[in-house]
Amino acid sequence: MYLELQSFEMELKEMGKIIEKALDNYLPKSNEYPSKIHEAMRYSTFNGGKRIRPILTIKAAELFELPGEKVLPTACGIEMIHTYSLIHDDLPVMDNDDFRRGKPTCHKVFGDAIALLAGDALLTLAFRTIAKNAEIEGISLRAVIEVIDRISLASGSLGMIGGQTVDILSQGIDIDENTLFYMDNHKTGCLIRASLWSGARLAEAPASDLDKLDKLGEKIGLIFQIVDDLLDVHGDEKKLGKPIGSDVRNKKNTFLSIYGYEKSKKLVKVLSDESKEIASEFKNSRFFMQLIDFLVERQY
Repeated sequence: MYLELQSFEMELKEMGKIIEKALDNYLPKSNEYPSKIHEAMRYSTFNGGKRIRPILTIKAAELFELPGEKVLPTACGIEMIHTYSLIHDDLPVMDNDDFRRGKPTCHKVFGDAIALLAGDALLTLAFRTIAKNAEIEGISLRAVIEVIDRISLASGSLGMIGGQTVDILSQGIDIDENTLFYMDNHKTGCLIRASLWSGARLAEAPASDLDKLDKLGEKIGLIFQIVDDLLDVHGDEKKLGKPIGSDVRNKKNTFLSIYGYEKSKKLVKVLSDESKEIASEFKNSRFFMQLIDFLVERQY
């Protein structure tokens, strides 16, 4: 298992390089006027990261025999949305974090106002970038329109922003399990689900397979969030690249605070088994099987 995970992490890094090269082409250069905003956008975009969401988009397309490079505009657009959400999450009015991935957060380097605008600019640029997928040979305009619709929904008040809103409004008060699942399925799961769905839709996957990938994305999103909750208390600060304990400081409701450590770990195992069962229904599911193990075992 250890050697397989090592090999898988190397594969992730190689794919990450491909995505970063594409992101470099889509983002304005840092010296383009007004340079400060472009420096901030690029600082956060290239501030490390596992690139899980764009990789999922690529791998979902490849499941249906569409070369991964043909969905790079959408993959990069999704990563821009993810990066914008992290910039805003770190702001003093949100989680008030000084470090991310071992480096000062955007607002600590560029100030609150520029960080806010950098997030806004990345969100806006994301949809322009996704629209460029219509220029790629073999990609239908109808598929691109449906992908834009899906990602917009996943990113907005009925998706990620909705989950973040519930997260903020729930700080310091007791919530039930249904609210916890709503919060995490939306603030984390929605964009992961959209990443898988979008890659497959651009590859003209059948509706039944799109539904399966949507369910897989929901379970992967929950695994990701529960492990995040566990690492925030039990993780290694050096590996995480940020101080632990921010959830406790911000009086947030998490799987750990509601279920406890052991029950949270058991839930991760159940979700892992269910995810693998769904993934096994696809040909060439090796990557997804290894991804699930990686997400369960990750230290950062």
